[in-house]
Amino acid sequence: MMLNALETPRRQLAEIDYALLWSVLLLLFTGMVMVYSASIAIAEAGRGTGFQPTYYLTRHAVFLAIGLGAAAVAFQVPLSLWQRYAPLLFMVGVALLAIVLIPGIGKDVNGARRWLPLGIANLQPSELMKLFAVLYAADYTVRKINVMHDLKQAFLPMFGAMAVVGMLLLKEPDFGAFVVIISIAMGILFLGGLKARLFILLIVGLLAAFAVLIIVSPYRRDRVFGFMDPWADAFGRGYQLSHSLIAFGRGELFGVGLGASVEKLFYLPEAHTDFLLAVIAEELGFFGVLAVIALFALVVQRAFAIGRQSVQLDRLYPALVAMGIGIWIGVQSFINMGVNMGLLPTKGLTLPLMSFGGSGILANCVALAILLRVDWENRQLMRGGKL
Repeated sequence: MMLNALETPRRQLAEIDYALLWSVLLLLFTGMVMVYSASIAIAEAGRGTGFQPTYYLTRHAVFLAIGLGAAAVAFQVPLSLWQRYAPLLFMVGVALLAIVLIPGIGKDVNGARRWLPLGIANLQPSELMKLFAVLYAADYTVRKINVMHDLKQAFLPMFGAMAVVGMLLLKEPDFGAFVVIISIAMGILFLGGLKARLFILLIVGLLAAFAVLIIVSPYRRDRVFGFMDPWADAFGRGYQLSHSLIAFGRGELFGVGLGASVEKLFYLPEAHTDFLLAVIAEELGFFGVLAVIALFALVVQRAFAIGRQSVQLDRLYPALVAMGIGIWIGVQSFINMGVNMGLLPTKGLTLPLMSFGGSGILANCVALAILLRVDWENRQLMRGGKL
């Protein structure tokens, strides 16, 4: 009996996508090393860290252990169960986004209220909402698959749901998470059969809405102008980007060496979170950044390959979930990298799987476990087995 119990996990491990698994593990553990390197100086100098250089490393390792534990559990959950509870999870996510805005409950950090304090750690609902948006948008698309050509029946209800989420996120404010979640929802609708004409009109409308949001907000407007010419105000609105670019320049081809970054020594704000890639560029150089980009590209490619395989097996919900996770990881990593390289305006988005942050690591690990589950279920059906 015990032998059979041990054999099941072994058999599951033998039937998963190892290219995906190893690329994810490499990103996770490389991220842990780089978080430690990027955070040593601020940890030693911070009163809230007990002046311990390993403060952020220890917390990140704990978050990673929790995330991998949650991933192991999530991998055991069939996709049919995720689909059944997708609307409920989405409503839970909306409720958490609303609760975080209540004064006295949500925690303010640097002028943004995005966290729910849980004693030893903070929960960021917007990170969980990205996962819930994937699950819900895929379920919604499957339910509406026969009317995807109809603007009123297919698009408007989802637009209403995303509008509620968007208003709550912009109240925090968390414009970066808003962009990622909208990208997930619209990408899944398009993959599910939304007419190209409607999709193009939607993209134009969203771009116009983003332009209005930037114009009417002095904060966002300053970030855009700072991004266009960070050197014009290198000690003001262009401070983060200018130091990120300096880090990239110092790294050259092979970097200055692991742990030898200068920019992380109180010059580059949020070095262990939003600007971790800049530290990687400085310490590991062009080839280090190229390796990170290649790993993310592999994760996204495998997500879409698994999704296409699900379509061939006539499994639409798992297919849309897999591709939705690929969109999420791809869009968020692209935005973070673009910000670090000065290609996009500065946004408060972390690098998936790598940056410091418990909620992000947890959501990413669970999402990738679900993706591996989709692949595992595909393999069972292809060899004539049962789920």
